[in-house]
Amino acid sequence: MKTETEIKQIAIQVIENEALAIEKLRDSIDDNFVKVVELLGNISGNVIISGIGKSAIIAQKIVATLNSTGTPSAFMHAADAIHGDIGIIRKEDVLVLLSKSGETAEIKVLVPLIKARGNVLIAIVGNKASYLANQADFVLDASVEKEACPNNLAPTTSTTAQLALGDALAISLLEYRGFTSEDFAKIHPGGALGKQLYLRVEDLYKRNERPMVQMGDDLTSVIIEISAKRLGTTAVMDGKNFVGLITDGDLRRMLQKKPQLDHITAADIMTINPKSIEEQSLVIDALALMRKFNITQLPVINDGVYLGVIHLHDIIKEGII
Repeated sequence: MKTETEIKQIAIQVIENEALAIEKLRDSIDDNFVKVVELLGNISGNVIISGIGKSAIIAQKIVATLNSTGTPSAFMHAADAIHGDIGIIRKEDVLVLLSKSGETAEIKVLVPLIKARGNVLIAIVGNKASYLANQADFVLDASVEKEACPNNLAPTTSTTAQLALGDALAISLLEYRGFTSEDFAKIHPGGALGKQLYLRVEDLYKRNERPMVQMGDDLTSVIIEISAKRLGTTAVMDGKNFVGLITDGDLRRMLQKKPQLDHITAADIMTINPKSIEEQSLVIDALALMRKFNITQLPVINDGVYLGVIHLHDIIKEGII
């Protein structure tokens, strides 16, 4: 049995070995890497990524990253490819094949089939002298000195290197294609990240009531309006013009001062020129404003016109926080 200290040291050693392997990948970022980015950034087809064993798992993750960053991709298992799945490949597609050894039986069967179809083949391989490396049109070197496994057997460091190269490729392609945050939002509409990039104030505040009182309304009217509209606030109007805001916090502070309440009006309590936001603003910007000033509501004002209120709870419901 290992002691607690020994277990910690083993874990630290694994992380250090993998960090060194990633650091060594700097040498793989050369003119050849640039050519691969330019090729993949200009193809009319898809990037088909394949592998076997642990490399196949890494290939699937790279596919997911490429798809989410604007490079259409698909996964093809190397073993399944030689039993019919190679039919997924079209003539305009480019193949990326991951392998540590570059010498497995499946690789040696698959590569000639790819070459016969005329598709460009890119290898992410751990052995530059391997069969795969010699047959590929482009080679990205993912070689490592040793696995983190003490027996130098279990794929650990080598798969980390493959993953890091895949990420480097995906992000380089993102930049090369000019993939923007707006593009990201279009293909991530259901997640919190996507919502931060596309959800606007007008998408939320319109679901709420539109609380308002007039400047001369008494304290009772103010309390009833805030309670009835359930937003913890109300706008104060001078006719049709927005002139201020009253929150339930304003009411509490006013009551703590214990003045004579008989003749208090909305104008006596309101905050003039409160923080506000326009309806076309992103919800994430509204949240940033709330956090900065430690508030939970913002009146929505466009060109001086009061439209409604967005509340912190609206944002929480969308899962953005």
